[in-house]
Amino acid sequence: MKKETKNRIRIISWILFVIYIGLLVYFLFLSEEYGRTSFDQRIYRYNLTPFQEIKRFWIYRHRVGFWVAFLNLAGNVIGFLPFGFFLPILSRRLRNGAVVTALGFGLSLLVESIQLVFKVGCFDVDDIFLNTIGGMLGYLVYALVQRKRDRDADARRLKERS
Repeated sequence: MKKETKNRIRIISWILFVIYIGLLVYFLFLSEEYGRTSFDQRIYRYNLTPFQEIKRFWIYRHRVGFWVAFLNLAGNVIGFLPFGFFLPILSRRLRNGAVVTALGFGLSLLVESIQLVFKVGCFDVDDIFLNTIGGMLGYLVYALVQRKRDRDADARRLKERS
């Protein structure tokens, strides 16, 4: 791939990544802020029991509705897919699945901690788990796309030689 094309992809990826982070901040911290009680009247909400909320949403999916349960569980995974996908595009040093997974975990832990400290939402270990899986899956999508691109490039080189 031409250097100019790589630079263009990197610039577009940075723009999309910044938009993604902005949307993440909005949906995690601000979107539900309207109509809430004042900060001093809010309570700390947290779940430290692994799989408790996942299990609860699964058991009560018929009562809360399939889409509510699906969006709550899958939304945590889907919300971190772009994080895992864009990081290896933005930096060569981040083209390692373990590093991207660790960074996804770290970002999720940071988000959940901010939610706890500022009493916005709920600190939930299940969210950390699901967000980390989302980051891993995002990296997997990147790796699969990169593998296909590499195979296509190899095929073009072989074709050019013959």
